[in-house]
Amino acid sequence: MECLVTMVSQRADSWMFHTVNISLAEMVADAIGKKHLAIRTLGEKERELDDLKSALKSLRVEGVVSGAIASTYQRSRVNRICDELGLKHVAPLWGRGGEALLREMISAGMEIVVTSVAARGLDERWLGRVLDLQAVRELQELNERFGVDVCGDGGEFETIVLDAPWFKSSLEIKQARRIWEGVSGYYLIGEMEFRSRDMHDA
Repeated sequence: MECLVTMVSQRADSWMFHTVNISLAEMVADAIGKKHLAIRTLGEKERELDDLKSALKSLRVEGVVSGAIASTYQRSRVNRICDELGLKHVAPLWGRGGEALLREMISAGMEIVVTSVAARGLDERWLGRVLDLQAVRELQELNERFGVDVCGDGGEFETIVLDAPWFKSSLEIKQARRIWEGVSGYYLIGEMEFRSRDMHDA
C-alpha cells in the first residue's frame, strides 16, 4: 500500500515533525491522490519516535520515503526506526545543494508557500510568500550572511506545497492570517480549497 503518514504533534516545538497547518495534510494527500494516515503524538523528544515506529509497524509497507535534505538528526532517526522494522528508508533529496534543489522545485512547477519563519533575516513579510527565483536569491544571500539553510531544512522556515507535477488537483488558500511573535511567526491557513487544473492553467 502507499499512503502519506502525518505525525500530529501536541507540541508546537516538536524536534522531528512540522506542526504549522498540519491539519491540512489530509487535503494535500487528497490532492496528490494518496491515502492519508494521521497519528497523534505528545511531541516529546525521542518519545515521539516511538509513536512513529508504532504507526509504521501497523502498515503493510516495504519502506519509507522522507524529505530529509541536510538534517542528520531527522535522517538518522528515521534510518534507525526503519532498520528496527526491516524497512527501507529512501531519502532522494539527501545531500542535495539547497539553492540548486529549490531552483529545480520552482522550475518544475511546484507552488510553495512559506508558513512559518524562525531565523535571523526572515521577517513577517515572508509569511504567505510564494517561493520564486527572487526568493531563492534572497535566501542565498541570507545563507551567506547568517547561515540560513536555503531550503529551511534546519528549521529556519516551513512551507506548504499547493501544486506540483504529481498532484491530481491543486490547492488554493482562501483565508489565512499572519501571527508575528517578535522574532518568529506563522501563516495560519483558515480555509483552503481544491482548484481544478483547468482553472490553474487558465
